[in-house]
Amino acid sequence: MTSPDTSGMDRIGLMQTFVRIVEAGSLSAAAAQLGTSQPTVSRRLQALERSLGLELLQRSTHAMKLTDDGARCFAHAKTLLESWQAMTADLRGAKDAPEGHLRVLVPHAFGQDQLIAPLMAYLRRYPQVTVEWLLHDRRPDFIAEGIDCAVQVGAVDDPAVIALRLAEVPRIVVASPKLFGERSFPREPDDLAALPWLALQTFYRNEVALVRKADGVTRRFAIRPRLSTDSLYALRNAILSDLGVGIVSAWMVTDDLEQGRLRHLAPGWEAPRLPVHLVYPYARFYPARLRVFLEAMREALPTIAG
Repeated sequence: MTSPDTSGMDRIGLMQTFVRIVEAGSLSAAAAQLGTSQPTVSRRLQALERSLGLELLQRSTHAMKLTDDGARCFAHAKTLLESWQAMTADLRGAKDAPEGHLRVLVPHAFGQDQLIAPLMAYLRRYPQVTVEWLLHDRRPDFIAEGIDCAVQVGAVDDPAVIALRLAEVPRIVVASPKLFGERSFPREPDDLAALPWLALQTFYRNEVALVRKADGVTRRFAIRPRLSTDSLYALRNAILSDLGVGIVSAWMVTDDLEQGRLRHLAPGWEAPRLPVHLVYPYARFYPARLRVFLEAMREALPTIAG
């Protein structure tokens, strides 16, 4: 009697599990990404090896390595799965409604604020899709983490991904009015260098660069931050607490400026704008849930980046 794990109908599933194990780097990571248990993933791998009569992975307590047969199987499995997905999408045609699960990596502050509205609109429009919304200010590892796409603020230097530049984030110098008391507010970069500074270490640590909006002239000066953080929210709160001066994304402090909690310093100058990219790995096939999500972000990002 044929085991259900090795039946023809289930071999696509076994190969999907094998590919995920290899790309994730371990059985436990693959299990987490597939939403199942490590013993289940291990049984699926063993079933695939039995059905092929080959050892695909050499496993020890601390390491996992593809055998020569496993490397060939992985290459064939990737091609087979991409062809299967493309065939399924072609046969479904217009009925290829978005469904399934997406893992999306977004910047911490941007992902909690500006991107929530388009995310909610996407989820309401496509009720068969679930989204794992991962908030991290770091570069995505698409294969190891099973990330489908990412919104990345700043330069993209990975040649193995597609990066669509969709917007730029204006950044300005702000401070609490209480920091100055009766003194006048600085209007030129030279007036800022001696102030107590707070740094967003993701983008500036020991030096500030400001660009004059009128003609593009750049001024640079060194700083010794009283506080350095990788959180835009923490930086804003420290500035509101009168601790010092900082550079923030303009979208984050719009209300603070309008209500007088913060003042825009050197208003004729700004820090170099940060590009916003939509980033995802190259593939021969993209499922409907990802294609539609990418299009939704392409429409929303240029209008919400500030």
